[in-house]
Amino acid sequence: MGLISQQIKEFLDVQKLGYVATVSDDNSPNLSPKGTIIAWDDDTLAFADIRSPDTMRNLEHNHLVEINVIDPLLRKGFLFKGKSRIIKSGQIYNEILNHYRNKGIKSPINAIVLVDVFDITEVVSPLYDLGSTEDEIKSKWKKHFQEL
Repeated sequence: MGLISQQIKEFLDVQKLGYVATVSDDNSPNLSPKGTIIAWDDDTLAFADIRSPDTMRNLEHNHLVEINVIDPLLRKGFLFKGKSRIIKSGQIYNEILNHYRNKGIKSPINAIVLVDVFDITEVVSPLYDLGSTEDEIKSKWKKHFQEL
């Protein structure tokens, strides 16, 4: 069994926004939101290059990547570290492209980034350290977002 558990796969199926961190040629950080992060198998994440010129340029020179996906209401999630591979054709590309199309993604997809995950860390808000429960935190953030 790989690093990506069934629980994490289900979490990624529900959460629709994550952040991908890369490093540019001049060693400056790049953080880019992605709405297509999926667990492709027990060891691999994938996301689509829809409008990601900086991310893609960075990954061509430095394949290391971090991906952070957090539930905005529960303030819990996961940090994934891995090594990327960019694919633009082939069987896996077509399978993932079909997956996105079946999920309703209509945007042009320039490439698919596969991330071979080598480390996963659970991310948990410090509010839990203070004794807050999931229900209390979820209620607080639901109220916050409704007031916007």
